[in-house]
Amino acid sequence: MYIMNDICYAGKLEDGIRVTEAKPLRGQMLLVTFSTGEKRLFDTTKLEGSAFLPLKDENVFRNLSLFHGVITWNNGEIDIAPETVYRDSYAYECDAV
Repeated sequence: MYIMNDICYAGKLEDGIRVTEAKPLRGQMLLVTFSTGEKRLFDTTKLEGSAFLPLKDENVFRNLSLFHGVITWNNGEIDIAPETVYRDSYAYECDAV
């Protein structure tokens, strides 16, 4: 556990990695851009626990925001630490035409 910007997080600090952008996709996937410049895909359906059940509602899922580099929903009632998103996500590479 660690505290950053007066917020308590579970897990271990991963060298200050932050989310700089998160775009909701179909199937409750997120395209996430990190402070490292990497883009990765994160599957929110794999989140466990009753706290994440509201994300099954498409309106809740699509209405995300970023707060100090953390993805949040429902005015901050639901959040997930950036290091967890990074660790549990997949590299995304897209060749723009």
